[in-house]
Amino acid sequence: MGGSDARALSRSLLDLCRMRKLTIATAESCTGGLVAGALTDIPGSSDVIDRGFVTYSNDAKRAMLGVEAGTLANFGAVSKETATAMAVGALERADVDLAVAITGIAGPGGATPGKPVGLVHFAAAARDGRIIHREHRFGAIGRSAVRQRSVVEALRMLMDLARGPQVAAKPKRAAAVTRLRPRVTRSPRRHAAKRRTPRSPRG
Repeated sequence: MGGSDARALSRSLLDLCRMRKLTIATAESCTGGLVAGALTDIPGSSDVIDRGFVTYSNDAKRAMLGVEAGTLANFGAVSKETATAMAVGALERADVDLAVAITGIAGPGGATPGKPVGLVHFAAAARDGRIIHREHRFGAIGRSAVRQRSVVEALRMLMDLARGPQVAAKPKRAAAVTRLRPRVTRSPRRHAAKRRTPRSPRG
Protein backbone atom coordinates (compact mmCIF):
# COMPACT_ATOMS: atom_id res chain seq x y z
CA MET A 1 0.00 0.00 0.00
CA GLY A 2 1.40 3.34 -0.96
CA GLY A 3 0.83 6.48 -2.94
CA SER A 4 -1.10 4.76 -5.73
CA ASP A 5 -3.60 3.33 -3.23
CA ALA A 6 -4.06 6.71 -1.61
CA ARG A 7 -4.57 8.41 -4.98
CA ALA A 8 -7.15 5.86 -6.13
CA LEU A 9 -9.02 6.08 -2.83
CA SER A 10 -8.90 9.87 -2.91
CA ARG A 11 -10.47 9.96 -6.37
CA SER A 12 -13.21 7.52 -5.38
CA LEU A 13 -13.94 9.38 -2.16
CA LEU A 14 -14.14 12.76 -3.88
CA ASP A 15 -16.46 11.39 -6.57
CA LEU A 16 -18.74 9.85 -3.95
CA CYS A 17 -18.83 13.02 -1.87
CA ARG A 18 -19.66 15.12 -4.92
CA MET A 19 -22.52 12.80 -5.76
CA ARG A 20 -23.87 12.98 -2.21
CA LYS A 21 -22.98 16.65 -1.72
CA LEU A 22 -20.72 16.01 1.29
CA THR A 23 -17.84 18.10 2.57
CA ILE A 24 -14.74 16.94 4.47
CA ALA A 25 -12.25 18.21 7.04
CA THR A 26 -9.18 16.41 8.38
CA ALA A 27 -7.45 16.54 11.77
CA GLU A 28 -3.95 15.08 11.70
CA SER A 29 -1.16 14.60 14.16
CA CYS A 30 1.39 11.93 13.18
CA THR A 31 0.57 12.20 9.46
CA GLY A 32 1.21 15.95 9.47
CA GLY A 33 -1.34 16.81 6.79
CA LEU A 34 -0.74 13.89 4.41
CA VAL A 35 -4.44 12.97 4.25
CA ALA A 36 -5.40 16.51 3.29
CA GLY A 37 -2.48 16.49 0.86
CA ALA A 38 -3.62 13.26 -0.80
CA LEU A 39 -7.13 14.65 -1.29
CA THR A 40 -6.13 18.10 -2.47
CA ASP A 41 -3.62 16.57 -4.89
CA ILE A 42 -6.66 15.64 -7.01
CA PRO A 43 -7.72 18.53 -9.28
CA GLY A 44 -11.11 19.99 -8.43
CA SER A 45 -11.12 18.73 -4.85
CA SER A 46 -12.04 22.16 -3.48
CA ASP A 47 -15.75 21.42 -3.87
CA VAL A 48 -15.41 18.67 -1.25
CA ILE A 49 -12.41 19.53 0.95
CA ASP A 50 -13.00 22.41 3.32
CA ARG A 51 -9.86 22.45 5.46
CA GLY A 52 -7.22 20.41 7.26
CA PHE A 53 -6.05 20.83 10.86
CA VAL A 54 -2.45 19.80 11.55
CA THR A 55 -2.37 19.52 15.35
CA TYR A 56 0.99 17.99 16.14
CA SER A 57 1.30 19.24 19.71
CA ASN A 58 -1.13 18.85 22.59
CA ASP A 59 -1.49 22.63 22.73
CA ALA A 60 -2.60 22.62 19.10
CA LYS A 61 -5.12 19.85 19.77
CA ARG A 62 -6.63 21.92 22.56
CA ALA A 63 -6.56 25.29 20.79
CA MET A 64 -7.62 24.25 17.29
CA LEU A 65 -9.89 21.28 17.94
CA GLY A 66 -11.13 21.81 21.47
CA VAL A 67 -9.66 18.58 22.85
CA GLU A 68 -9.95 18.85 26.62
CA ALA A 69 -6.80 18.96 28.72
CA GLY A 70 -8.26 16.20 30.90
CA THR A 71 -8.62 13.88 27.92
CA LEU A 72 -4.98 14.35 26.98
CA ALA A 73 -3.81 13.98 30.58
CA ASN A 74 -5.87 10.89 31.36
CA PHE A 75 -5.61 8.97 28.09
CA GLY A 76 -2.66 10.52 26.25
CA ALA A 77 -2.41 12.05 22.82
CA VAL A 78 -2.32 8.59 21.20
CA SER A 79 -5.64 7.15 22.32
CA LYS A 80 -9.17 6.38 21.20
CA GLU A 81 -10.49 9.22 23.33
CA THR A 82 -8.19 11.84 21.84
CA ALA A 83 -8.72 10.66 18.27
CA THR A 84 -12.49 10.82 18.74
CA ALA A 85 -12.30 14.28 20.30
CA MET A 86 -10.15 15.46 17.38
CA ALA A 87 -12.63 14.18 14.80
CA VAL A 88 -15.62 15.70 16.57
CA GLY A 89 -13.75 18.97 17.03
CA ALA A 90 -12.87 19.16 13.34
CA LEU A 91 -16.45 18.36 12.38
CA GLU A 92 -17.85 21.11 14.57
CA ARG A 93 -15.28 23.80 13.89
CA ALA A 94 -15.26 23.34 10.14
CA ASP A 95 -19.04 22.80 9.92
CA VAL A 96 -18.59 19.98 7.41
CA ASP A 97 -20.37 16.67 6.88
CA LEU A 98 -17.44 14.31 7.51
CA ALA A 99 -14.18 14.54 9.46
CA VAL A 100 -11.32 12.14 10.07
CA ALA A 101 -8.62 12.28 12.76
CA ILE A 102 -5.28 10.48 13.13
CA THR A 103 -2.97 10.35 16.12
CA GLY A 104 -0.17 7.84 16.54
CA ILE A 105 3.49 6.97 17.01
CA ALA A 106 5.19 6.83 13.63
CA GLY A 107 8.63 6.27 15.14
CA PRO A 108 11.43 5.58 15.28
CA GLY A 109 11.15 6.93 18.84
CA GLY A 110 8.23 7.96 21.01
CA ALA A 111 7.15 4.56 22.29
CA THR A 112 5.88 4.27 25.87
CA PRO A 113 4.73 1.26 27.92
CA GLY A 114 1.63 -0.12 26.22
CA LYS A 115 2.02 2.22 23.26
CA PRO A 116 4.63 0.86 20.84
CA VAL A 117 5.98 2.41 17.67
CA GLY A 118 3.44 1.89 14.91
CA LEU A 119 0.38 2.34 17.12
CA VAL A 120 -2.13 4.65 15.44
CA HIS A 121 -5.64 5.61 16.52
CA PHE A 122 -8.16 6.75 13.91
CA ALA A 123 -11.58 8.31 14.31
CA ALA A 124 -14.07 9.49 11.72
CA ALA A 125 -17.22 11.44 12.52
CA ALA A 126 -20.30 12.30 10.47
CA ARG A 127 -22.71 15.19 10.86
CA ASP A 128 -25.55 12.74 11.49
CA GLY A 129 -23.87 11.48 14.67
CA ARG A 130 -22.04 8.38 13.44
CA ILE A 131 -18.51 7.89 14.78
CA ILE A 132 -16.02 5.19 13.81
CA HIS A 133 -12.86 4.39 15.77
CA ARG A 134 -10.10 2.03 14.69
CA GLU A 135 -6.79 1.12 16.25
CA HIS A 136 -3.90 -0.20 14.19
CA ARG A 137 -0.56 -1.54 15.33
CA PHE A 138 1.53 -1.39 12.19
CA GLY A 139 4.74 -2.25 14.01
CA ALA A 140 8.20 -0.79 13.54
CA ILE A 141 7.94 -0.76 9.74
CA GLY A 142 9.52 2.66 9.38
CA ARG A 143 8.18 6.17 9.85
CA SER A 144 7.24 6.71 6.21
CA ALA A 145 5.41 3.37 5.93
CA VAL A 146 3.39 4.00 9.10
CA ARG A 147 2.34 7.40 7.81
CA GLN A 148 1.42 6.13 4.33
CA ARG A 149 -0.63 3.24 5.71
CA SER A 150 -2.36 5.67 8.04
CA VAL A 151 -3.38 7.85 5.12
CA VAL A 152 -4.93 4.87 3.32
CA GLU A 153 -6.82 3.78 6.44
CA ALA A 154 -8.15 7.29 7.04
CA LEU A 155 -9.43 7.50 3.47
CA ARG A 156 -11.12 4.12 3.84
CA MET A 157 -12.89 5.28 6.98
CA LEU A 158 -14.16 8.39 5.22
CA MET A 159 -15.43 6.15 2.40
CA ASP A 160 -17.30 4.00 4.91
CA LEU A 161 -19.05 7.03 6.37
CA ALA A 162 -19.73 8.60 2.98
CA ARG A 163 -21.49 5.43 1.80
CA GLY A 164 -23.80 5.42 4.81
CA PRO A 165 -27.06 7.31 5.36
CA GLN A 166 -26.42 11.03 5.14
CA VAL A 167 -29.98 12.26 4.75
CA ALA A 168 -30.02 13.56 8.31
CA ALA A 169 -27.09 15.88 7.73
CA LYS A 170 -28.64 18.43 5.39
CA PRO A 171 -32.18 18.74 6.82
CA LYS A 172 -30.72 19.87 10.16
CA ARG A 173 -29.44 23.01 8.50
CA ALA A 174 -32.73 23.54 6.67
CA ALA A 175 -34.64 23.19 9.96
CA ALA A 176 -32.73 26.14 11.36
CA VAL A 177 -34.25 28.30 8.62
CA THR A 178 -37.81 27.16 9.34
CA ARG A 179 -37.43 28.15 12.99
CA LEU A 180 -37.26 31.77 11.91
CA ARG A 181 -40.79 31.76 10.53
CA PRO A 182 -42.70 31.92 13.85
CA ARG A 183 -40.98 35.23 14.64
CA VAL A 184 -42.87 36.84 11.78
CA THR A 185 -46.25 35.67 13.10
CA ARG A 186 -45.52 36.98 16.60
CA SER A 187 -44.88 40.57 15.52
CA PRO A 188 -48.57 41.57 15.10
CA ARG A 189 -49.21 40.54 18.73
CA ARG A 190 -46.67 43.05 19.91
CA HIS A 191 -48.51 45.81 18.05
CA ALA A 192 -51.82 44.67 19.51
CA ALA A 193 -50.39 44.88 23.00
CA LYS A 194 -49.30 48.45 22.38
CA ARG A 195 -52.82 49.40 21.28
CA ARG A 196 -54.32 48.09 24.53
CA THR A 197 -52.08 50.11 26.82
CA PRO A 198 -54.06 53.41 26.59
CA ARG A 199 -57.16 51.65 28.01
CA SER A 200 -55.45 50.85 31.31
CA PRO A 201 -56.28 54.22 33.01
CA ARG A 202 -59.99 53.18 33.25
CA GLY A 203 -59.34 51.55 36.60
